[in-house]
Amino acid sequence: MGRIQGNRQQRSLWKAVPTAYQLLKHPACKLLQMGHVSAVFLQHSADVKKDWSDHALWWEKKKTWLLKTHWTLDKYGIQADAKLQFTPQHKLLRLQLPNMKYVKVKVNFSDRVFKAVSDICKTFNIRHPEELSLLRKPRDPTKKKKKKLDDQCEDEALELEGPLITPGSGTDVLYIGPVKGNIYSSPGLYSKTMTPTYDSHDGSPLSPTSAWFGDSALSEGNPGILAVSQPITSPEILAKMYKPQALLDKAKINQGWLDSSRSLMEQEVKENEALLLRFKYYSFFDLNPKYDAIRINQLYEQSKWAILLEEIECTEEEMMMFAALQYHINKLSIMSSENHLNNSDKEVDEVDAALSDLEITLEGGKTSTVLGDITSIPELADYIKVFKPKKLTLKGYKPYWCTFKDTSISCYKSKEESNGTPAHQMNLRGCEVTPDVNISGQKFNIKLLIPVAEGMNEIWLRCDNEKQYAHWMAACRLASKGKTMADSSYNLEVQNILSFLKMQHLNPDPQLMPEQITTDINPECLVSPRYLKKYKNKQPGYIRDLITARILEAHQNVAQMSLIEAKMRFIQAWQSLPEFGITHFIARFQGGKKEELIGIAYNRLIRMDASTGDAIKTWRFSNMKQWNVNWEIKMVTVEFADDVRVSFICTEVDCKVVHEFIGGYIFLSTRAKDQNESLDEEMFYKLTSGWV
Repeated sequence: MGRIQGNRQQRSLWKAVPTAYQLLKHPACKLLQMGHVSAVFLQHSADVKKDWSDHALWWEKKKTWLLKTHWTLDKYGIQADAKLQFTPQHKLLRLQLPNMKYVKVKVNFSDRVFKAVSDICKTFNIRHPEELSLLRKPRDPTKKKKKKLDDQCEDEALELEGPLITPGSGTDVLYIGPVKGNIYSSPGLYSKTMTPTYDSHDGSPLSPTSAWFGDSALSEGNPGILAVSQPITSPEILAKMYKPQALLDKAKINQGWLDSSRSLMEQEVKENEALLLRFKYYSFFDLNPKYDAIRINQLYEQSKWAILLEEIECTEEEMMMFAALQYHINKLSIMSSENHLNNSDKEVDEVDAALSDLEITLEGGKTSTVLGDITSIPELADYIKVFKPKKLTLKGYKPYWCTFKDTSISCYKSKEESNGTPAHQMNLRGCEVTPDVNISGQKFNIKLLIPVAEGMNEIWLRCDNEKQYAHWMAACRLASKGKTMADSSYNLEVQNILSFLKMQHLNPDPQLMPEQITTDINPECLVSPRYLKKYKNKQPGYIRDLITARILEAHQNVAQMSLIEAKMRFIQAWQSLPEFGITHFIARFQGGKKEELIGIAYNRLIRMDASTGDAIKTWRFSNMKQWNVNWEIKMVTVEFADDVRVSFICTEVDCKVVHEFIGGYIFLSTRAKDQNESLDEEMFYKLTSGWV
């Protein structure tokens, strides 16, 4: 700390060194701290040699860096009694990756968070850093406050094995950011011309971390930490994790997102503080197994923990499918790391070809199949059971002959009447589509929430079999986005739904597994605690055997998958869950009398009931004209087509966080594969900062 004092001798020195840059670079100057007096002065010290290039002045009172070194101190508004801190810009940060492992890194605390995250992702070879951000660690309100030592012990249990060493530093710190003369000053390896390399043992794509990390520990055995999944070793680890109990708890977690337009120091992040690196926006662009081994693994890890910690709902059949995929991935990861697999080059080529249709994009990717006649739009026509739930009604599903044309469904009492006027007609553009499936019970329902002037109309469709369900569900999803079945993604969507259902099948006569295979399953680490509680009155051994048997049954549906394909299937199954991709915030809508939830997804805003999570009203970004923020009263106003205006106040989070989510998704929607790899940072700030 330093205090600028105004005596005559010092004022003459300030005149000799009029700018902050000259102050810091003066060859015969240094800043000293004298006890608590904190007097800043210039002292002749020509014999002292130290690199001050990473240091800058920090004004604690104004929470700002003095980085415009051509400005005079007077232009910054600094008076004689101002306290300035002469401090390094790069500081130590404890970063928790999506796989829950901690790594110590040095990050530039003067950079905006968006830029700092980009540097972190470049160092870790994670493409599309705009999808990630930093989050403060949530506190578990159900637990009593622990001592700081206890928290540190809990974190150390998840520390990465092996130090991440800065070349030539001799410390266990990984340096993040473009530092002059350092290996990490490269602008990033990933590009369209990057050559993919495959692991010679298991055929899975391996990103070129050895070229990126040079002689560091990451190139000598540690790439597996980032690109290979590490199984949960003990149920106690899962039990210690914070699990949100309700939608309101999930909404409170999102209070911790850092402002991407401000630096870490400006947001009171302390040196050595623990922050979470997470995928913030659920819009994963160009997820390519050829280049994204680390990105895919970290995304798989985030989805895995979201399911285990019950941050997203799923059925029991889906949980067993996720558990089987986890078991399969864990087994292949261990075998791969121990070099126990011996795939041939032919198998590698087959994996490469099979994965060409598995790329996850905003619209589901592109298929390699040849398009049919693009002059005609496909249609669906079949008997479908339709149900419109109403209060105090006992009526059930009623069969109709339904035709699906463009984005509308027309319902007729019989096939013979299909040339006349329909009994019901629904336009699905902008609707909410939710699956309600139970494989063992042969239940294949589609829940539709169709926007109307007064709210949302709820319609349920019941299909007879998986094939019918897959075609109608795919058509409904596309129609909700304003697309027809002529879209190139329709057939791929149908195949993804059928594949998702197939993985949930239970084999009636499962093959007997050898004892050595069944003993390596730890079911308590593969399913969420909610499903273990179902058998709380049973003996622990019985529970373990029962869940193990169900996992092994489900495993037979995925046993032939390669490691990278299993991870991609896990991610796709996660994306197929009804609650996927919705970020919740507690809000009070204009004219409303109680707190509700505002849900933000990649393509829409959702007004939701805070207790049940049911959608009350949905607004698509495609119909949005503009959005504004009244910073004085913290109100967000969004204007849509047809003079629709939505205003709400966020009650427990800064409205800047919500504003950034909306602008962030708009920014992500502008990405295209034919663009170059560089990010338009200024456009991101214009859409998200609110004052640039």
